[in-house]
Amino acid sequence: MNNQKLKRERVDSLIDQLWNSGYLTLSRKYGKYLPSPSPVGNYEVDAIAKYKKKIAFGIVLTEDELNDPNLITKLEYLASARTKYQENRITIFLGVPNHLLIKAHMITATLKEETKEHIKIIPLPDGNKSMK
Repeated sequence: MNNQKLKRERVDSLIDQLWNSGYLTLSRKYGKYLPSPSPVGNYEVDAIAKYKKKIAFGIVLTEDELNDPNLITKLEYLASARTKYQENRITIFLGVPNHLLIKAHMITATLKEETKEHIKIIPLPDGNKSMK
């Protein structure tokens, strides 16, 4: 239950960052008014947002997910997705707890250059025991 609440708070923080970047949320996990996003290929995303003709996927990563060897495959697949406007590639907002930022940057550094340029790493709250 506590883990679920922490995940919800991190998705909320990620949505705030999408809004600050000018994106409008189309779907999100743990929302009251918006539907949960459909899987993209075989992969789950936490939010889908739109800015003009640009689409962004929001993904909140845990430490376990950062340690998953399939993460690189997932990021490359999602970053290579195209919208109906073929010239616009998808942007991925990768929400990562503050204490895992360096690890996330190290993982994305191993990606292809055209994939890296479509990923934005967003720092999220760590979720210390003192958080309510």
